[in-house]
Amino acid sequence: MDAKNIRILVCDDELDVREMLQEYLGKRGYAVTTASNAEQLRAVLSSGEVDLIILDINMPSEDGLTTLRTLRLEDPTPVIMLTAAGDAVDRIIGLEMGADDYLGKPVDLRELEARIKAVLRRHPAGDQLTKRAPGTANFGECVLDIDAAKLVGADGNEIPLTAMEFNLLKLFAENKGRVLNRDQILEQAHDRSWDPFDRSIDIRISRLRRKIETHPDKPAIIKTVRGIGYVYDPENA
Repeated sequence: MDAKNIRILVCDDELDVREMLQEYLGKRGYAVTTASNAEQLRAVLSSGEVDLIILDINMPSEDGLTTLRTLRLEDPTPVIMLTAAGDAVDRIIGLEMGADDYLGKPVDLRELEARIKAVLRRHPAGDQLTKRAPGTANFGECVLDIDAAKLVGADGNEIPLTAMEFNLLKLFAENKGRVLNRDQILEQAHDRSWDPFDRSIDIRISRLRRKIETHPDKPAIIKTVRGIGYVYDPENA
């Protein structure tokens, strides 16, 4: 993988960590920008495209998990979380919120570079813009036309969708290959706060599967990730 055109944003409140990662990754050809807090991170993101974010969990003021939660409402940029060694709870929560990977501190630089390459293989650089605004998306033999807000079957006929079903399909199309938990789905597709006892998302996805899956009881397009949520992964269907 050519690192030359890869843009990485390191967000960590520790100056020595920022400088160490910037120097190490910079020598390997990555273009590295740093931020010391969530506010600076958002400023960098608003000023241009970033291919990957390295985000520390334990930051003062707004912590990394809170930052990730708000980031995932509108930005699909891959995120590698930095966590305190042995802090499994933060790692699990981070993954549930949409982090792509995590690494414990103190950071092993060679392992970090390997994690970066692995994440970027799953989310190629420059792919974020496509994921934000695709024109169409394939759901099995069906095609979702996002601009026209309609789903067309293999026979060329339109398949009726409710507004919520369209919002769900659009959300999955914009986050191809990324696991979405119920919190993210409710906030982004349903536009209301999350209720931990709300199972309406499961019911709606079950109904969607009957429209797009060849075998709804064994879904291959919108898959369940046990204990977390759902993922739209057409390449491995």
